[in-house]
Amino acid sequence: MEYLVRAARVTDIDRIVALCDDSVEMDRGESPLGAADLMRQLVYLPQASIVVAETQRVVVGGAILALRPSVRAGGYVGTIDLLVVDPESDADRITEALLEELLRSASNKGCTVVEADRPDDETLARWQRMGFDEAGPRIQRTVTAAGAATRRTI
Repeated sequence: MEYLVRAARVTDIDRIVALCDDSVEMDRGESPLGAADLMRQLVYLPQASIVVAETQRVVVGGAILALRPSVRAGGYVGTIDLLVVDPESDADRITEALLEELLRSASNKGCTVVEADRPDDETLARWQRMGFDEAGPRIQRTVTAAGAATRRTI
């Protein structure tokens, strides 16, 4: 089965939230916005990338990359805030396709590192095949910013 990975549209957000089920636990604190409302805003912000994987015009996965500047990292740090896959789909292929697109986006936006919360042991192997390593409670992967000649170590 072929999967198309593309930038998310506002109309994709409800499907991403449905795929999340209860896996998106947010400490909303003072925020009146729910997960779907926050994701809809991120679609338009340059500090984030939301991508979806679809097959036969059905969204079967989604992921969010949020950017933050970091002097210590020597550029931007991309945080994969969410990655969800339809449980009835090919999780390995969809995860790989979504991560590949997020890594490309991170590189294009000047990120030097992409990090994510450490997934469970079963899912960790998928991420490690994509070059992620454990880094404390998180996993991360170094990326080269587009247009950068070499990466300096601090």
